[in-house]
Amino acid sequence: MEWEKTTQKKFEFMISKLPVFHRGLAQVFATKKAEENAQARGSHLVEEHDVISAFFSEAPKPFYSMMVRLLEHTGFDYKKYGFPK
Repeated sequence: MEWEKTTQKKFEFMISKLPVFHRGLAQVFATKKAEENAQARGSHLVEEHDVISAFFSEAPKPFYSMMVRLLEHTGFDYKKYGFPK
């Protein structure tokens, strides 16, 4: 599935900031969920909202605060999409 270029760069940057032992799993789960979110919208393009929604739905609770800090640090404006819910 195709990704919006800016969103993909921010996603890759965010993944690179995760602890090494979390990167692989986070990338797999977040990518899969973001693409599912785009498909559910009837889109063939993954956009910022899809990625943010994926992180909020897939991040384990113990890592929630770290995820929020990383979203902010990497330029994802999760608040404009109504997160956290």
